[in-house]
Amino acid sequence: MTPSEANRIVEVRVGSDSGDYPVFVGRGALDRIEEYLGAHAPAFRYAVITDEHVAPLYGARVLEACSSASGGAALYTFPPGEASKTRKSWSILTDELLDAGCGRDTCVVAVGGGVTGDLAGFVAATYLRGVPCVQVPTSYLAMIDASVGGKTGVDVQAGKNLVGAFHPPRCVIVDPDVLNTLPQNERAEGLVEAMKHGAILDADYLHELVRSAGPLLAADPVPATAAVLRSVQIKASVVTRDEREGGYRQILNFGHTIGHAVEVASGFRVGHGTAVAIGMLIEAELGERLGVTEAGTADSLAVSLGALGFDRRSAGDVDADAVMSYLASDKKARSGRPRYVLLRRVGSVAEGEGWSHTVPDELVREVVDGLELASIGGGHGAR
Repeated sequence: MTPSEANRIVEVRVGSDSGDYPVFVGRGALDRIEEYLGAHAPAFRYAVITDEHVAPLYGARVLEACSSASGGAALYTFPPGEASKTRKSWSILTDELLDAGCGRDTCVVAVGGGVTGDLAGFVAATYLRGVPCVQVPTSYLAMIDASVGGKTGVDVQAGKNLVGAFHPPRCVIVDPDVLNTLPQNERAEGLVEAMKHGAILDADYLHELVRSAGPLLAADPVPATAAVLRSVQIKASVVTRDEREGGYRQILNFGHTIGHAVEVASGFRVGHGTAVAIGMLIEAELGERLGVTEAGTADSLAVSLGALGFDRRSAGDVDADAVMSYLASDKKARSGRPRYVLLRRVGSVAEGEGWSHTVPDELVREVVDGLELASIGGGHGAR
């Protein structure tokens, strides 16, 4: 992608049962938020939801863009981090909207990372039985993955994202220029999801991410825009084919069955990207042990993830017993058995039953133990 191409805003369409919606990707997209809201999510009032870190950076800018609404706009904040993605935070935000007299002609504008998109999206999905939502992602993770596809929800004690709803946004506004305010370790965390897209569907894209890892971690706007756009295109194609994860959309869960268990077992000390990186390596190893995945795939992925600073030790001190205990409560489990997405090779998923597979628990435990999660620290992405 050339600098001039990076400055051009590209519209990617996402199919949904409730109506297609656009994802606008390009430098300067945030400056056009008022235009996009007017065209795709006109409302009497806007409720802008963000966390306390993002609010000072972009809160006033988004509020100004929403100020022409007849009923005005207001900013609602919550403490940053996965620990805030709870029913308690959902309840507080919902009560604040009720206290402000927000009606069904209100639109929720989610501004921030993946936690904000999930939490604010769930508020929108449930408030007065559902009000419109617009996603304005400000992190790689949210741009590449969380803001596209309509999944919203919160974490509970039993596991991650176990309470939620499908609630597609009216539009998604992605401006890669805002990545320059993101800490580098969080850029690395989000870029794991881009590498996952390459691992499941586009080996050439994965190789390009590895070649561009340095500039991507530095938030160079040209490669960042190219990567975000390609990931949005990949995810849009998958979601359009299977919006509610009845089959094909399961491929997006590569690395996530193990990854979510690692996150929860660590008390969310381990970031999402770090956990998914570990999950990708474990699930690739499982596939190889079962003869489903081409030999050498796990080592190839390890090299790719190493370009972002992740390795098999990146999760640090996580109790393997706790990881195993959370696997059965994963939301992808069927008949009490966790299911895993397995690769055929880099760039191709092994179809299996509904695009995921059951794996003997003893084999999973053997591979998890092989990473020595409870005894090794390190990793660029570790928190």
